Amino acid sequence: MPKAAPRIAVAGLNPHCGENGLFGTEETDEIQPAIEAARAQGIAAEGPIPPDTVFSKAQGGLFDIVVAMYHDQGHIPLKLAGFQLDKTTGSWANISGVNITLGLPIIRTSVDHGTAFDQARKGTANPMSLREAIDYAIKLAEEKWRESK
Repeated sequence: MPKAAPRIAVAGLNPHCGENGLFGTEETDEIQPAIEAARAQGIAAEGPIPPDTVFSKAQGGLFDIVVAMYHDQGHIPLKLAGFQLDKTTGSWANISGVNITLGLPIIRTSVDHGTAFDQARKGTANPMSLREAIDYAIKLAEEKWRESK
């Protein structure tokens, strides 16, 4: 369930967070000022953290949330942890993962795979991730309802 004060890791955009401008300046020009603004508001944000290690640090318990800089940067580690391919059949034995968009006035959860249009009407789609997204949305709604009382 959501924490009142989550420890937030912010991934860098560039390899090794830009290596002091050698690989890009987005970390110093854009990301670091945003982190400092968040901290000024009392948000426990750290970073930018090199994207090749930030997810391992979160998995190890150092952070509750990782802010990824773009779609695939966040989905690659999640799919690595939650998706399992059966190499004998070439089909997915497990598809687990929920994307949660934070900071919206509504609760938004989503599956962490594509639309699966290639499996439509074939009876082969795995509903696990959809069920997880719905279950998590219900938990978030229940938590929000309890907080409003």
